[in-house]
Amino acid sequence: MQYFKKIHSSLGRKSLCSIALLSMMVMAQSAHAEEILTANISIKDHRFYPSQIKVPAGKKIKLVVTNLDRTPEEFESDQMRFEKIIPAGGRITVFVNPLPVGRYSFFGEFNLNTAQGVMIAQ
Repeated sequence: MQYFKKIHSSLGRKSLCSIALLSMMVMAQSAHAEEILTANISIKDHRFYPSQIKVPAGKKIKLVVTNLDRTPEEFESDQMRFEKIIPAGGRITVFVNPLPVGRYSFFGEFNLNTAQGVMIAQ
């Protein structure tokens, strides 16, 4: 009987530890999710709206880009290291790692003459 009490007691502690660990992980993810700022960009007539975005330096940024044109666009930045095709009428999400203070250009590869923008980390 003593043996079963030890097992039951041990399982109770393990379950309690598992629940506590899971709770801490969920809280950590919630706190992390709050640190990501979202910026929305639209593409219309092969131009970005807004074409200039100001963001806080040192914060992760979530860019949501909606293509309102009837043709695809390749959303790209050499400095921020991303490149994604956005289908006509489509939407993509790009996560930008925390940036130091500075200006970071982005562009539409398929319409280089008009699809130009800049993210300013300050």
